[in-house]
Amino acid sequence: MSQNAYHDNDHNPTLIVVQNDGTNLVNILANPSTHVLNVSDGTTGSDNGPKTSRHDASNVRVLMATSSADGITPIAVYGDSLGELLVDSV
Repeated sequence: MSQNAYHDNDHNPTLIVVQNDGTNLVNILANPSTHVLNVSDGTTGSDNGPKTSRHDASNVRVLMATSSADGITPIAVYGDSLGELLVDSV
């Protein structure tokens, strides 16, 4: 089931990304004490994401990045079902 971004009191949306299954959306979580994002490092996988930016039911766009290969192409950023941002630090 796809998630919707939550909003603060000023109506700013929280961080939402494409889940690594390529079909659902997931809210990225942070530690409430340290304010640090939950991440899963060393992630590898396949391109399951959309080629254009997705939106939740409230029309909030998911996080997109720019391709490291050409510096131009928009790339969907993935998260997992635990609300962790998937990263691969090199």
